[in-house]
Order: sequence, then C-alpha cells, then structure tokens
Amino acid sequence: MSSQPEGGNDWLTALATRQARSGREWTTAVVLSITLGWLGVDRFYVGSPTLGLLKLLTLGGFGVWWAADVLLLFTENMKDDEGLPLRRR
Repeated sequence: MSSQPEGGNDWLTALATRQARSGREWTTAVVLSITLGWLGVDRFYVGSPTLGLLKLLTLGGFGVWWAADVLLLFTENMKDDEGLPLRRR
C-alpha cells in the first residue's frame, strides 16, 4: 500500500504532458497557413476539420481568422486536435 494519497503524482503527469509534442510539424503548419490558410488547410492539417471547414466557407473569416492563425503559429500557441503544441525541429 502506498503512503501517498491517490493522485500524488499529478505533478509528474503534468510535467510529462507539458513536454509532449504533437506529431504534426510547426514548419509545415506555417507554410500551409501562410499560403492556403484562407482555405482552412492549416486547420485540417492540425486535425481540426470542423474549424477547417468553417474557415473554408468564410474564406479565412474574411481574412481576420487567417491572420489570427498566422499569429498563433508564430507565437507557438496553436495546438493540434489533442491539445499538444506542434513539433519544431
């Protein structure tokens, strides 16, 4: 029997999750976002088909959503469909 209360290693789990990275490449996402982001291709790439379709139908949110996604990528705040940061080489 363990002397630690249940969930005593939550900090370890949080650390491992924080260090986990997506299988999707940051560089690829940037290129797709800059060139075809207004069609939602970047969102399809990171595993968000619903947002990709909405972005496609609105032509990148009339340019605003496209610019916001480019900004998210360059500040490394865009996550994949599992909430993991994109992998940088």
